[in-house]
Amino acid sequence: MFDAFAERLEEAWKKLRGQDKISEANIQDALKEVRRALLTADVNLQVVKQFIADVEEKAMGAEVIAGVRPDQQFIKIVNDELVAIMGESNVPLAHADQPPTVVLMAGLQGTGKTTASAKLALHLRKLNRSSLLVATDIYRPAAIDQLKTLGEQIDVPVFEMGTDADPVEIARQGVERAKAEGIDTVIVDTAGRLQIDTDMMAELARIKETIQPHDTLLVVDAMTGQEAATLTRTFDEEIGISGAILTKLDGDSRGGAALSVRRISGAPIKFVGMGEKVEALQPFYPDRMASRILGMGDVLSLVEKAAEQVDLADAEKMQEKILSAQFDFNDFLKQTRLMKSMGSLGGIMKLIPGMGKQISDEDLQKGETQLKRSEAMIGSMTVEERTNPDVLSSSPSRRRRVAKGSGFEESDVTKLVSDFKKMRSLMQQMGQGNLPGMGGGGMPGMNPFEGMFGGGGGPRPGFRGPGGGKSKKKKQKKKKGFGDL
Repeated sequence: MFDAFAERLEEAWKKLRGQDKISEANIQDALKEVRRALLTADVNLQVVKQFIADVEEKAMGAEVIAGVRPDQQFIKIVNDELVAIMGESNVPLAHADQPPTVVLMAGLQGTGKTTASAKLALHLRKLNRSSLLVATDIYRPAAIDQLKTLGEQIDVPVFEMGTDADPVEIARQGVERAKAEGIDTVIVDTAGRLQIDTDMMAELARIKETIQPHDTLLVVDAMTGQEAATLTRTFDEEIGISGAILTKLDGDSRGGAALSVRRISGAPIKFVGMGEKVEALQPFYPDRMASRILGMGDVLSLVEKAAEQVDLADAEKMQEKILSAQFDFNDFLKQTRLMKSMGSLGGIMKLIPGMGKQISDEDLQKGETQLKRSEAMIGSMTVEERTNPDVLSSSPSRRRRVAKGSGFEESDVTKLVSDFKKMRSLMQQMGQGNLPGMGGGGMPGMNPFEGMFGGGGGPRPGFRGPGGGKSKKKKQKKKKGFGDL
């Protein structure tokens, strides 16, 4: 999302490297790069001008700190200003003293409003808050069915009265149902239009007046850039909103929406959509987003993602297995699936400080491919082979059977077993705090991003994959994969 923006900012830091201190002379080139970065990210021009002025003022007035380079000092100033324009801190969803809390979802058609409603319900369930989804979009074909399908997927009830009822009455009765059943939060999904019109705003105003929501959230598409800020301001002036949800922030959006909405509209960004999956909704933290923009990662979000998926007892058992070198292919599969549940490999790496810049998209793609290849080979193993990988080392016939079952060469299975045993040994040494060779640049041949698990040839000639077609008969050349563990 912010890759191009981060690259531009990197140019700004370079302008100050090697300087003794920040001065009026050397800061201008750096400020020009920051301005270009913001404009390229489609940040509102008014916001850009104010941002540059504030950064310049603080940079010129900054005291020189012993041991801190000018470029590092400048990065800190830019980071603080990024946090400031995005809202300083997270603004949580409302929680009424007397349930139900009523949340009204508004937005144009195509922004992902219905999906965002379901995502929000799932997020609340993780906080032990029950929800009721209310379908008032009677205009868009299959909108009600879509919400019902999403509700079934996440096990959240949906209240609807068909397409002939008045949306205002549907919303009113939905809230009454929640009161009667003791449901904590009502999420009212409203109709959108291709553009703002009088009828749309009038209907929203009537629904809002009737149900008196505690939170009115505008769902906006991050792909619209600075236009998202203008849209948010218009909705706020017309019906009054308490916050925004930015969707599609994981796509090709240039970041202008995240950096413009709060300053232009005054409405805080409360949540961001980071993918199509119903689990892909995150509370918006300005400081964490600024850290991602500057390539510093986001460890807190990574920890929170892991905490949602990891069972503490399982983690302790896994640690014991690692320390005793009993980590097997079953454990590897479990950890791989756990990582997948947290998001894409690339998304996870970008949350780790420094990793986003160290690994190319090509390497990440290779890593994803190698993990899939490894899963396929492990899936063809017997229970004994998964539990005790050593039996594969001493049995060529077993390796041939696994290769045949998974569609790969025997050499691929041999490499998978070899890499796994190396990784198991390395993990044991890391767990015991005894990693030989680290003082001299790490363990030889243990670069974690060079040929991971079964790297090499593709599927066996004639192997029919999921699509049913035969693979190319020409044997593929061995390629270096994601990491040789």
